[in-house]
Amino acid sequence: MASGSAARLVKMRLPGVRPGIIPVMEHATRIGNRLLAALPPADFALLAPHLRKVELRHDAVLIRSGDRIEHLFFPCSGAIALIMELPNGQTAATAVIGNDGAVGLMTALGPIRSPMTAVVRVAGTALQISPARFHAALERSAAIATVVQILTRALMTQFQHVAACNALHSVEARLARWLLHIHDRTDGGDILPLTQETLSELLGVRRTTVTHVVSALRSSRAIKSSRRGQLEIDRQRLEVVACECYKVMSRRIDRIVAQDAPRLIHAAPEPNGCPPPDLRFARTVS
Repeated sequence: MASGSAARLVKMRLPGVRPGIIPVMEHATRIGNRLLAALPPADFALLAPHLRKVELRHDAVLIRSGDRIEHLFFPCSGAIALIMELPNGQTAATAVIGNDGAVGLMTALGPIRSPMTAVVRVAGTALQISPARFHAALERSAAIATVVQILTRALMTQFQHVAACNALHSVEARLARWLLHIHDRTDGGDILPLTQETLSELLGVRRTTVTHVVSALRSSRAIKSSRRGQLEIDRQRLEVVACECYKVMSRRIDRIVAQDAPRLIHAAPEPNGCPPPDLRFARTVS
């Protein structure tokens, strides 16, 4: 497992705002996380005073397997890998989370210990909140409860596709898929900050296997260069190498987040059982 700890998170101050606090009246779409941005203003206001914007540093470990989840993270940028660790020390990635998801949401099921380790693979920022604060808002908002359901659906979609892909497709195709998923969550540059150790961890294979796979992708020019700790990719060629899982998974997750989320969130009943009186905000969310 890569070195680093949640202590490496850095709280960021927003101009004119008390450190770590996001103003309630700030338009939600400025936050960066797609699902939080879809919340109606009144529901977002339940979370806003307790959200802290933090910097996610490369290789920082947000949650360790077996530990109690102390914070939830809603990424605004960057990429976080969920890693399953086996008793013999082997690891494999089960999902990559970006601004379309959240990390630590299993606390919505109760005070459980994390079954996976969450590691920052591409640096970025996130909105952090304590489980207690999130649960308090969850109990008062059907829309936030719907967000939990949508995030769970999106995560389960990734788990299912990754499991099938690992069983059926070549290591080259699987690596291409992971690189594309991670690239989708970067700022658009073609340089990915991934070491061979990280690739080994993502794929669940030995580093010697990673060396052969990277060499094969370089031969097909899907990877332009593989300097120490960095991969330069050719996205179009990488899409040719990747299995069909990449496009199918991306399409299904995007449909859940971009289409189903706004519709379901704004259809969620108010505490008195009535639908929200103003749906104009839903039309402002893409």
